[in-house]
Amino acid sequence: MPNNLVLTEANRYIDAGFATAAYVAPTSPIRVALLTANGTNTAAGTEVTGGSYARQTITMGAAASGSASNSNTINFTGLPAATVTGIDIYDSNGTPRRIWTGPLTASKTVGAGDTLSFSASSIVASLA
Repeated sequence: MPNNLVLTEANRYIDAGFATAAYVAPTSPIRVALLTANGTNTAAGTEVTGGSYARQTITMGAAASGSASNSNTINFTGLPAATVTGIDIYDSNGTPRRIWTGPLTASKTVGAGDTLSFSASSIVASLA
């Protein structure tokens, strides 16, 4: 996960690769959103709300063999009771731009006040 490049982002890559348009890089920091219902590559999922939930910063390592993984541990603290099914990844533009989406390998049920953590290398974005 995330295994789906958002369609608008894929179009930006193709346009830039064929010199149809200049690529505009996402605005950092890049952030992870937790989902209670997964989206698609054309529609965002349903984001967790409540508690002290907030999107968290993700730092990706350099790509190799068509994929990259997070190099930092990501902690979501003070969560509301929820079943987390996936993630969306956004930039930090004034109107955040959704870049990647994907389901968790297995849904995670958290209680009110719980912490959900992703260890380094557990989130992989791949074009391979």
